[in-house]
Amino acid sequence: MPASPDFMARADRALIRYGADWFDAEIVRAEGARVFAADGRSILDFTSGQMSAVLGHSHPEITETIRDMAGRMAHLYSGMLSAPVVDLAETLCATLPEGLDRALLLTTGGEANDAALRLAKCATGKWEVVSFAQSWHGMTGAAAGATYSAGRRGYGPAMPGNYAIPAPNAYRPRFGEDGPGWRELLAADFAAVDAMSTGALAAFIAEPILSSGGIIDLPEGYLAALKAECDARGMLLILDEAQTGVGRTGLMYAFERDGVTPDILTLSKTLGAGLPLSAVATSAAIEAEAHANGFLFYTTHVSDPLPAAVGLKVLEIVRRDRLAARAAEMGGRLQGRLRDLARRHACIGDVRGRGLLVGLEVVADRASKAPDEARGKAAMRAAAARGLSVNIAALPGMCSVFRIAPPLTVTEAEIDEAADILDAAFADVA
Repeated sequence: MPASPDFMARADRALIRYGADWFDAEIVRAEGARVFAADGRSILDFTSGQMSAVLGHSHPEITETIRDMAGRMAHLYSGMLSAPVVDLAETLCATLPEGLDRALLLTTGGEANDAALRLAKCATGKWEVVSFAQSWHGMTGAAAGATYSAGRRGYGPAMPGNYAIPAPNAYRPRFGEDGPGWRELLAADFAAVDAMSTGALAAFIAEPILSSGGIIDLPEGYLAALKAECDARGMLLILDEAQTGVGRTGLMYAFERDGVTPDILTLSKTLGAGLPLSAVATSAAIEAEAHANGFLFYTTHVSDPLPAAVGLKVLEIVRRDRLAARAAEMGGRLQGRLRDLARRHACIGDVRGRGLLVGLEVVADRASKAPDEARGKAAMRAAAARGLSVNIAALPGMCSVFRIAPPLTVTEAEIDEAADILDAAFADVA
């Protein structure tokens, strides 16, 4: 049963539409891997909210931490420090390799990426930024300037000095299966960047797995080669692990697979497990250089104690309960079930990803690999009607790849239930 017409009408009258398709239900409660609607429906949430609720919804230890901090101190003047802030900075940096030794605690991923880009520009004294043509780094100024997967048309000039190169795509090689490999293409792409640059290259910002771009996993070795290209030009490498950080890919951080330490790391979404919390981490040397040059990123909610306490509890639970290893195990089960579906439904062209960040691509046919946006959106709606929320965005250009990210606490039974619903949904739209 859909939401009451009165509730949806009130929403249409009161809210500015910001890009999302409204779910056809009033959500009244969320617990574990499920959300519950006012009409009694139970909906399996395989996007972890906005890719954030890594511990599931309403985790009891998170709920208790929020209650405790709300009763003591939620927010302070930004020049005042509290124990949760310093504790989280220390604990976070202790989970990271040497070279990521200082942390800045903020709210959203876009804000963290803005701060990281500002930090890179201040430390290097340069201002040009390179990112991938399939990137999403946020909707705030500098982050939006480095975002290319959506949202660029109709807003006038983006921030100057932004360039883009194509991300390597194993499912759709740029020049076909027999074309040049990613190493040759990366060298050529940076030659093009050099031709466009005015000589002020400050940073390259990248996701280890491009989510909005279609769950494009950078091939092993790519980050090392990218870091070498940056080092050769005096650029800093910023890795945006909003969706891949804190255990989701089967490692605490996705960059660990490649043995490459970025100059700057940003975290958000998963760090707060559903609360607005983000972080920027960098080296002591970069922090000192930026500070000497007058680095300023002074916001209302920098270093707030309540979200910091939540982030501290998230790191404790993920490490204590070995949830990164669990993500690898459950991700193997999820991808196995989805590949079984691909054998039964010809419209599923590819299943890819790492851990519990998985992409399922819907195509018109496997020979052409042409994305089938209409069928993808129809299958998404059919799944929702059967009680499964399974794709984070229905924006044009994003409907053919289901971006699937259940909480790290998901059970085998929930994975099997989701796969069965998807099976039926694809049969519905066959």
